[in-house]
Amino acid sequence: MSGARVFSGMQPTGEAHLGNYLGALRQWVRLQDEADCIYCIVDYHAITLEYEPARLPERVLDLAVSFLAAGLNPDRCTIFVQSDVPEHTELAWILNTVASVGELERMTQYKDKSAGMESVPAGVLNYPILQAADILLYRADRVPVGEDQAQHLELTREIARRWNRRFGEFFPEPQALISDAGRIRGLDGQAKMSKSRGNTVGMLDEPAEIWARVRTAVTDPQRVRRSDPGRPEVCNVFALHRFFTAAEPLATIERQCRAAEIGCVDCKRLLSEGIVRAFEPMRERAAEYRAQPARVREILGDGAARCRALAQETMREVRERMGLRSWRERTAAGG
Repeated sequence: MSGARVFSGMQPTGEAHLGNYLGALRQWVRLQDEADCIYCIVDYHAITLEYEPARLPERVLDLAVSFLAAGLNPDRCTIFVQSDVPEHTELAWILNTVASVGELERMTQYKDKSAGMESVPAGVLNYPILQAADILLYRADRVPVGEDQAQHLELTREIARRWNRRFGEFFPEPQALISDAGRIRGLDGQAKMSKSRGNTVGMLDEPAEIWARVRTAVTDPQRVRRSDPGRPEVCNVFALHRFFTAAEPLATIERQCRAAEIGCVDCKRLLSEGIVRAFEPMRERAAEYRAQPARVREILGDGAARCRALAQETMREVRERMGLRSWRERTAAGG
């Protein structure tokens, strides 16, 4: 993937959690050695629904620490905050002119978020357009996405095609890099893993906190007694094991589960220990970065400076092609 540019973003809900790590951050860390990677804390997206303004800067900093703790290296990728580059919202407005209300209303996430709302904020409807602007502003040609975001990326591709037809070829049509994690179910075994639903584990939680959460996880609903044979293929705890348990012990757990030689609590304990081992280096790195918040802000500032330069270059070309030169430029050119 040499020469490719990758863009992806994450909303600042505070420290990252298990679902963020499995669904995105693992892949982001790997990609930073394969492409020019730009990773964004998308705070403009975070304000589409009600939030606490006083807590937003803290949540941004916590997520930045999580990025760095997970293994993102500012020497090998670019990390920045969306609102530090105002061109994101400028391009989003421009792309509004080539997107249709109908296709926005067909977005599955819009239907889910707007369900039951008495009054739907326009930002919830236009969310995918800002996503498209985030990606196209840097002319990214690869976008790591989960299955739930594939529809939004296809809309981004359509918006790029439509703009290019009207104003000339400029924006690439970004390709999806689908995570190998698939859909990560929460510890409840039902909904998507989410901090707001309380069905996940904090990526930087202490071992006792991790066990307290994992022990609540739903397993095979038909396994009532320890002596009942288990069905690993339907057990969400076993599904999570594949990310934290090596192939040989995983096969042993599967065999023991089917033969009722291991109970669900034992299986959860092994999963908890695997998560603790995997996240221990991240907790250590997070402690180092928390102790030097000025360094984290410097990393975000350096990232924003690079992204502003790229964004300004893009917008100069976009404005020129759309006839949006300033009054002074038009006068000087005799236009």
